[in-house]
Amino acid sequence: MPNSNRLGEYLRARRERVQPEDVGLPPGGRRRVQGLRREELALLAGISSDYYMRLEQGRDLHPSDQVLDALAKVLQLSPDATAHLHDLAHPVEVRGLAGSIDDVPPSLLRLINSWTTTPAYVQDRLLNILASNAIAVELSPDYKVGSNLLRQVFLDPEERLFRREWDLITANGVAALRAQVGSNLDDPDLILLVDELSAGSDRFRELWNRHDIVARIGGVNRLNHPAVGHLDLQSEKLQINGPEGLTLCIFHADDHSPTAEAMAVLAARSMATSPTT
Repeated sequence: MPNSNRLGEYLRARRERVQPEDVGLPPGGRRRVQGLRREELALLAGISSDYYMRLEQGRDLHPSDQVLDALAKVLQLSPDATAHLHDLAHPVEVRGLAGSIDDVPPSLLRLINSWTTTPAYVQDRLLNILASNAIAVELSPDYKVGSNLLRQVFLDPEERLFRREWDLITANGVAALRAQVGSNLDDPDLILLVDELSAGSDRFRELWNRHDIVARIGGVNRLNHPAVGHLDLQSEKLQINGPEGLTLCIFHADDHSPTAEAMAVLAARSMATSPTT
């Protein structure tokens, strides 16, 4: 059954992560709650304790933008997290979160397949891989079509060796998932994925319950490839025009770096094993 109190869940989760001293309040003695008390948050946001309680308990689902911005300021939310708060209060339902290969523009498929030395793949909002080129699969089978990156990262023990910053990658991955799905938390494909990962990974369950929000951005991926060793690959994440919510992800290395040399080896391996046309 759909949960109508997504806003309250999010407010409570974020309130529990803000300490009194973070907002200029004395830490006090023994506290019965984690983080801020409801009345403390309400006071700092300039609203009544009763009104805030109604928000958190799901008895008022239509706060104004001014109230949301005031709460976001006290909760020290990032711009992405603030946008998520507004989305929860004013949800906009989107088409199913899971995509398919048919959603990927054919011209984009031809483009990424022409890149023999640049790993690239297309993913949907649930981090399902919808398209990838040969060098991406040579980099890791995580990037083959049909894989789900979160499922691979959380449920495959070898990922802790492959991803040198596994803790950071997992935290950012779950926060990015929440940012991508927004208020569409009753999507059937999302529910199945979250249930599977929650059952199979304590780490995922902990991170999901934190309600962190981080928009998908580029960064350095520090990997440990079984054939060529350590790689420091810059990643770029580009939104694809259209209503499907797809992202093009590209890896590249600094010129003349050890990673660039290692990627040249992987490119030769991928071309040697690719079917001839």
